Amino acid sequence: MKNVMVCVTQQKTCDRIIKQGADFLGEEEGELFVIHVSKYGFNFLGNSQEGEALEYLYEKAKEYGANLTVVRSNDVLKTLIDLTEKNSITHIFLGESSEAEQKNDMVKNLKKQIRRRVNLEVIPSNENVEV
Repeated sequence: MKNVMVCVTQQKTCDRIIKQGADFLGEEEGELFVIHVSKYGFNFLGNSQEGEALEYLYEKAKEYGANLTVVRSNDVLKTLIDLTEKNSITHIFLGESSEAEQKNDMVKNLKKQIRRRVNLEVIPSNENVEV
């Protein structure tokens, strides 16, 4: 059984990453979880119109039959790890960030925390990668 977690950070890229996670899960037994963690004080998905951004994300998650979780937390890494454990996640999909240095540190720390328990796939921003 696979439980796939797709972590989204930007509205315009979330559809592509959710699709990758859904395609990976395919017809296998398991669940697809779409997760967005936003720090307090930041606009949701980088959008000042939070309601519209949330509706967009909800529709995309629904389109792929995913469970949607939106969380506000200043400790993104801990929140992702907690959600990974709570949902028995086997695979995580993340989109590559344009803020590479900050994102790479988070990805490196996430890999360290979940090693051997969860497979982590970082999807390049400029490619349609088949996983």
